[in-house]
Amino acid sequence: MQSVLLLNAKGGSGKTTIATNLAALYASSGFNTALIDYDPQGSSHFWGTLREESDRPPVHLVDASHKRTGITRAFQLKTPHDTERIIIDTPAGISRDLLREAVDRADMIIIPVAPSPADIHATAEFVQELMLTIKTRARGIPIGIIANRVRQQTPLYQPLERFLASLDIPFITTLSDSYYYIDASATGFGIHEMEPSLVTQERIEWAPLVKWIGQNLPHISQPDESQPLRVASNR
Repeated sequence: MQSVLLLNAKGGSGKTTIATNLAALYASSGFNTALIDYDPQGSSHFWGTLREESDRPPVHLVDASHKRTGITRAFQLKTPHDTERIIIDTPAGISRDLLREAVDRADMIIIPVAPSPADIHATAEFVQELMLTIKTRARGIPIGIIANRVRQQTPLYQPLERFLASLDIPFITTLSDSYYYIDASATGFGIHEMEPSLVTQERIEWAPLVKWIGQNLPHISQPDESQPLRVASNR
């Protein structure tokens, strides 16, 4: 069992979008997948409930947004014994205690960042706190950055490139600001479950992310996202 943690204290970076699409990709590729949602807004959990109403391969849902009385925290966060992939979504403004708990569950961390000066500044400060948390817990966790919701023709992309270059953290890929992510979130699907001809560019952008995860979590084979999955949308 391997877990991928989506982190960024800044809201609007697209953590939930990446978490749900990654969960859908693994589930549709035959992996027993769980999605843990730490965000009180419950967007990932809501996406999962929509998925349960469809014919898509299931994703096990865990609501971790608040501690439940009468049971232990470990039991609350428990996933099925045959789970192969866990995707962890986290809220904006994550507390230090919650950050420590999430990091302790993670085998890998992905940090999405949006291309605005405010997002870049907030992410830079958050990365410093994250690195300190990892250091104090004596854990060596692969960390990667994703430029998310990017319109590459805008001048804001250049500050983002400079910010990423300044970090000693690998830049994985750039994900564009695409309507199809909205379509997927409203149906409980992932873009890899849509008609491939509709999301050709999105799948190309995702390929480096899937490859990077496979290189850093080699214990379980990775989905081949270049191959068409079952069609989920005719739009």
